[in-house]
Amino acid sequence: MGKKVLIVGGVAGGASAAARLRRLDEEAEIILFERDGYISYANCGLPYYIGETIKDREKLLVQTPEAMKSRFGIDVRIHSEVISVVADKKCVLVQSSERGQYEETFDSLILSPGARALRPDIPGINSTLIHTLRNVTDTDRIKALIDEKKPFKAVVVGGGFVGIEMAENLKERGIEITLVEAAPHILAPFDDDMVIAMEQELEQNGVNLILKDGIESFRENQEGIQVNLKSGKTLPADFVILAMGVRPDTTFLNSSGIECSERGHILVNDRMETNIKDIYAVGDAIQGMDFVTGERSAVALAGPANKQGRIAADNISGLCSKFDGFLGTSIIKVFQLTAARTGASERTLKASNIDYKMVHLYPMSHASYYPGGHNISLKLMFDPQGKILGAQASGYDGVDKRIDVISTVISMRGTVEDLTRLDLSYAPPYSSAKDPVNMAGYAAENVLRGLSHITTWDKVFEHREEILLLDVRDEVEYSIGHVEGSVNIPLNTLRSRLSELGKDQKIIAYCKVGQRGYIADRILTQNGYHSENVTGGFQSFNQLLHEEKTEPVRQETKQNTVKVRPEKQAEEVVVTNTLDATGLCCPGPLLRVKQAMEEQKNGEILKVTASDPGFYEDVNAWCKSTQNQLLNRNRENGNVTALIRKGIPVAACSKESGEPDLKNNKTIVVFSGDLDKAIASFIIANGAASMGKKVTMFFTFWGLNILRKPEKVKLKKGFMDSMFGSMMPRGSKKLKLSQMNYMGMGAQMIRAVMKNKNVDSLEGLIEAAISNGVEIVACQMSMDVMGLKKEELIDGVKIGGVGYYLGEAEESNVNLFI
Repeated sequence: MGKKVLIVGGVAGGASAAARLRRLDEEAEIILFERDGYISYANCGLPYYIGETIKDREKLLVQTPEAMKSRFGIDVRIHSEVISVVADKKCVLVQSSERGQYEETFDSLILSPGARALRPDIPGINSTLIHTLRNVTDTDRIKALIDEKKPFKAVVVGGGFVGIEMAENLKERGIEITLVEAAPHILAPFDDDMVIAMEQELEQNGVNLILKDGIESFRENQEGIQVNLKSGKTLPADFVILAMGVRPDTTFLNSSGIECSERGHILVNDRMETNIKDIYAVGDAIQGMDFVTGERSAVALAGPANKQGRIAADNISGLCSKFDGFLGTSIIKVFQLTAARTGASERTLKASNIDYKMVHLYPMSHASYYPGGHNISLKLMFDPQGKILGAQASGYDGVDKRIDVISTVISMRGTVEDLTRLDLSYAPPYSSAKDPVNMAGYAAENVLRGLSHITTWDKVFEHREEILLLDVRDEVEYSIGHVEGSVNIPLNTLRSRLSELGKDQKIIAYCKVGQRGYIADRILTQNGYHSENVTGGFQSFNQLLHEEKTEPVRQETKQNTVKVRPEKQAEEVVVTNTLDATGLCCPGPLLRVKQAMEEQKNGEILKVTASDPGFYEDVNAWCKSTQNQLLNRNRENGNVTALIRKGIPVAACSKESGEPDLKNNKTIVVFSGDLDKAIASFIIANGAASMGKKVTMFFTFWGLNILRKPEKVKLKKGFMDSMFGSMMPRGSKKLKLSQMNYMGMGAQMIRAVMKNKNVDSLEGLIEAAISNGVEIVACQMSMDVMGLKKEELIDGVKIGGVGYYLGEAEESNVNLFI
């Protein structure tokens, strides 16, 4: 008889180790213990079975105990839990439903206990209406609940991979979903600038997303369960999915002498060996090394677990195999969007004090002239010598293969130059002659060679007063949205207009996604100017400033008749012409729309489809600025479909004259932070709102102090921002009068007079304005300059830029500056 090997736990790590051992050693005695009835199943497929994308439950079961016995001769003991390891006696203690409690000796031991779902000590956490998803038993329980009870509402707690996948699949079952995440963003392995697209995709598909808010307690009631948040919000639900992360299931090792981390992860070397001879560990319960940083890391993914199981089996059998470390390559489907990552994130690199550079680009998934192409948002990190450190991507097509290619190059310790040399497959339906991976390599190589001078928006606004911000997009793009204070010189006219720019000031160029900005940087640099290009361009700027939640709009199409859903009574419209703008990068779709609308007659309807994700917002702004009516816009399968009626809508014409009456709104710019001027501005705003007018108040510079919360908000700020904030009045009650202030007495006197004469206080006027529907907007640029954060402002304030204000002013017949 050969050596005796015990394996604790199945699924990815344990089952792969058992099969590999048998292939290497026919004589070995192999016993696999599994505490439940399933030794190997598709853990990652469980949410999709609940969502009924996967119909057949049996397809989730990769191996059964009977199959493992008949094919590999492995003694599989289900419903058998290993409750302790006695290392010096080389045995384990087993609690079995069949045999009771007994000891089993070993020559070698592989630990693959996995991890348990995290259940923090929160009041009400043990309710039977709160479910976790880790195994087949959990899956059966949740699916039975949905099939039998047909619940209407659910709350998913946690924005990690499992939480996102469960939110999507429950939504596909017709359940109203709220996803709660305590962190500022979902999906912690991704950088903040990359997850915004995923958050938008969730919201656009009807998931109510709550960020930066934790769970206070759970409470059952007659209707189901109430989820109480730390902010004071309450969420009614029929059941809750708890997806707050996992913890290694290793408490049974506490007295074994096996070394574990503070969180309970088993510490292993690159041969998967623990600190005790002949004892190995694999899977979600271990802590190994990070491939990029070289630091201790734990990654709970099926791919690494399978590899580790094989490596442990090799070393037990006398083959020398090593685990190079975690790359953390992972991918997720968020409705129609795909997001993937590999290697280190910016957050990890900063935490590890690793010097790095970054490029962000938006190449097409395949040749732009072939229908159906989509932009990929691709981010690449690399060190000053060019070694690739990590990459992230999102999009509707071709994301997976690009991240896999980059992951392969990282695993070979490759450089950005290697990316440029890759000979990748090309045909118009699949890629471009320069694949996005090649393009990322070219962009990074240009940075390293000093041919491209890259900067980011956060650095731009750190030095905003010292630079000239140059928008090199076309005029039509600039007109529908731009960064406040930027100068527009389209790229095609830049060479002939260089004389308009001074050489004594740094010029920061930006375009839509970075490509034209790079060309502008090359023109400027070679003509003696000091210039840089903002990586990611205006698209990255929009993502960083994205605050507005967009409700999903669905449309049903039957030939050319479309029912427009947002209205209470669906209006049937007949499409006159259609335009296919898929495959075109910005500003292509807008220019094609402009051309098409010039050929339309007033009242005719154009249906346009574009694959550029920015077209969703662009077409809305373009219609407003050109006085065309946007009947409907819809995102589906990565494309944006819009219905545009040419000319001013009939409903906008006055009954008496028949002339259009569009400009009937009121806008007020509040620059001053004086008490009397603040009172006057809100009195005017409330008066206009009471007459049924739309009122927008735009607060900038000192006017922002009116909107500050009275209490101090604890935030991480730089020295200058903190000092600036301490010098300014905190909220409306601290404002001074513009005249006769008398060291603060004047402000108290005017408040007393107002009270005696039954005039609302400023605080009451602000509350009334918000309840009357007055739109209160804080200027983002002014907030940056003055070091203010959104969290310091009162509730109900919207953040916007000058582009937003100008759009509102365009629709107004009164525009006041106070």
